[in-house]
Amino acid sequence: MDQARLDIAAAHRLGARFQFNEGFNGGHFTLMAPGYSDRILTIPNGLHWEEVCPDALILIDLAGATVEGEGGVERSAFHIHSALHLRRPDLRCFLHAHMPYATALSMLKDNRLRPYGQQALRFHTKCAYYDHYNALAHEQDEGERMAEALADRSVLFLGQHGVIVGGPTVGQTFHDLYYLERACMNQVMALWTGQELRVIPDEDGRKAEAQYDGQRSEAELHFTSLKRVLAREDPAFKDIRVPVNVKAVSRTAS
Repeated sequence: MDQARLDIAAAHRLGARFQFNEGFNGGHFTLMAPGYSDRILTIPNGLHWEEVCPDALILIDLAGATVEGEGGVERSAFHIHSALHLRRPDLRCFLHAHMPYATALSMLKDNRLRPYGQQALRFHTKCAYYDHYNALAHEQDEGERMAEALADRSVLFLGQHGVIVGGPTVGQTFHDLYYLERACMNQVMALWTGQELRVIPDEDGRKAEAQYDGQRSEAELHFTSLKRVLAREDPAFKDIRVPVNVKAVSRTAS
């Protein structure tokens, strides 16, 4: 549990660093607690992402009650994330963020992430879309509709709202959230030029996506490196696990 607390707390701190949040509750991150299928780690309402540390997290049940820690879960965070965790138990972590470029893309009439650039190909067949903006998610059925829209994908674009990314670990999920924002940034900036954009053929897109999927271990390396940066500033984020022995990859000149 200590490692899980460290990881989801680090994701909040890093989310603030990369400006994935708005104010203190512009999005929410959750992790199903290790060994449980009905206990979720998150932050209490009112805590800014820049303030989050492992000890500040709360553990809630699927009814929204705090069973460990101080404070309560934000209303929309509970409705969205409880539905997602119930629908997709294979995705232990869900990160919902109002990231600038992903949110900007979600506001367009054509709000699809297109295969215009390499980073978008990471998500070539992984994106789902929930285009019906129904105000704030203050009712449980709104979260259920989002979970239904996600279906068997791992990325959900919310119309006029932002994105949700799910994954089996915090590291893999944060890695995907980071590169999703980069892909959206590339697309939005390219659209600013007003020029016609070139589309990568589906066959090539699927090939690149398979290549990215084949090197998923890099996601954990990425997240671990980001935690090392945090640990230099705050000892609370010193990784509990034994550091990964990263071996250099030999490259031959082509």
